[in-house]
Amino acid sequence: MKMKKILVILVLCFFAKSVFSQAVNVEDIGNMFKNKPFTFTGGLAMGSVFYSGNQQSGRQSWTYYINGNLNTSIYGQINIPISINLTNLGKNMSYPSLPNRLSLHPTYKWITGHIGDVSMSFSPYTLNGHQFTGGGLDLSPEKFRISVMGGRLLKKIEYSAETPSLMPNYERFGYGIKAQYDVEKYSLGLTYFGAKDTKNPQMENVLDSLGIKPMQNSVISVDVRLNLLKNVTFIAEYAVSFLTHDIRAPKDNKASFFGNIFGNKTSTGIYGAFNSKLNWQLAKNTIGIGYERIDPDYKTLGAYYFNSDYENITLNYARPFLKGDKANIAVNFGVQRDDLKNVNDNKNTRYVGSVNLNYNPSETLQMSANYSTFQSYRNLKSQFDYINETSPYDNMDTLNYTQLSQTIDGSVTYGFKQTENHSQRLNLTISYQESADKQGEVSLQGNVSRFLNSSLIYNLSLLKRGINITASANYSYNYGGLSESHTFGPMLGITAGFLKKTLTTGFSTSYNVNMNGGHTQIKVFNVRANATFVLLKKHNISANVVWQNRNLLIANRKTDAITTTFAYSFSF
Repeated sequence: MKMKKILVILVLCFFAKSVFSQAVNVEDIGNMFKNKPFTFTGGLAMGSVFYSGNQQSGRQSWTYYINGNLNTSIYGQINIPISINLTNLGKNMSYPSLPNRLSLHPTYKWITGHIGDVSMSFSPYTLNGHQFTGGGLDLSPEKFRISVMGGRLLKKIEYSAETPSLMPNYERFGYGIKAQYDVEKYSLGLTYFGAKDTKNPQMENVLDSLGIKPMQNSVISVDVRLNLLKNVTFIAEYAVSFLTHDIRAPKDNKASFFGNIFGNKTSTGIYGAFNSKLNWQLAKNTIGIGYERIDPDYKTLGAYYFNSDYENITLNYARPFLKGDKANIAVNFGVQRDDLKNVNDNKNTRYVGSVNLNYNPSETLQMSANYSTFQSYRNLKSQFDYINETSPYDNMDTLNYTQLSQTIDGSVTYGFKQTENHSQRLNLTISYQESADKQGEVSLQGNVSRFLNSSLIYNLSLLKRGINITASANYSYNYGGLSESHTFGPMLGITAGFLKKTLTTGFSTSYNVNMNGGHTQIKVFNVRANATFVLLKKHNISANVVWQNRNLLIANRKTDAITTTFAYSFSF
């Protein structure tokens, strides 16, 4: 632990002369007192959601939210932004990272602070957007960039039989620093991040049975950017993660020098990650090559999830074509392989690539197409998940991803001739995704999934009357687990503005049917109405009502639900 502190102190001292030797500008001090001592800007938004019905058991009948931000400026030089997010959603549950947040971000010239429930990012392999409760600092004096942070990454969560889906965890604290020297021809950066769980003997028996151990992590990363020649740039980052899987394990007397500094337990593993890119801009051509390698089991406690045990080599090319650059093409090709240490029973090596085309022959016609076999993570929710949602919280889950092997996307938008009175537009989008587990060249039965999502949308705007009409036909197809389902149906919506556009009203309705195995399973009918009123340009009052009827033919049951939302926002 002492060696870690010494490392952090040395890095800070290395940059201290540049950071704190900035000359004080007397003229700036004089101009500062000409401004108002305090000025306030910001906004506040609050709302309530009322639910009644029998569609979802356990759903809260009333939820509220309060979101606000306030910026206090002191003599026009020091800014202190404050943000707040409060809600009673999931009030009976405990979370490792709370949905209720309060944060301050004071700034003065090249100094920015982060206080409260905040998040920061150093690099993809160290600290990457993880929320923490504590403090941080960003400094950018001239050619230097320095970031420091420290605080609680996870709060203690004990096991609860009432909510078995919420995994318990130990309390976790983390700290880190990133220092970078950046000039036109090159940049050089060094990052350190550390995190450690707090042991709790009262929780050990339960957590051990769930395979959850108290962990510790130290990550060091070096990144570099070089402008080798004109229009040629090289970027690289190398990171080493010392991950102790169980801090209760005995010491490793055979640990290396760095192991003794950053983790000398018998449960400590050392893992590496490397990423590099070489880009060349030649006239209108953009050429690049990339290489990425991440060791098996590489992990950082500064990120929520991480992919490991793979190696990618990619080539890319892009350029515009035709007069006026009306067409663009981007091509990527690469090789992927996993099982880098040859320890798994299965090993995959495959050629991957993608082609993206955009063609805009006129202002009224735009077309695009994309084909990709790159392994990726994409959200597979169809448009019907959003059509049938009844509250703003229905689609908050951003981690519901499925791995895909190939995707095809296409879009065509045609705008009819526009007049002073109206404009019309027609849009067609199609997205197809497929994944499969293969042994050799044979897809394993039951492990193939296909997903097709398509919509045809017509929009008519009556410009002088402030009326907008949208009609769409939607279709989704899903195949997986040796079964297939179809969902289809229309949607119609209209919005209109009144009282010199201070009052906006809307109405929409949709009907969709889900079929599985040739039999109708579910029918869903939605009716929505909303109104928004703007008062004195700063106050916004809105109301929204959704009535939804579900006919569950497979269960011979019908359900109804009404969701009402009231919201108010104010800006100053």
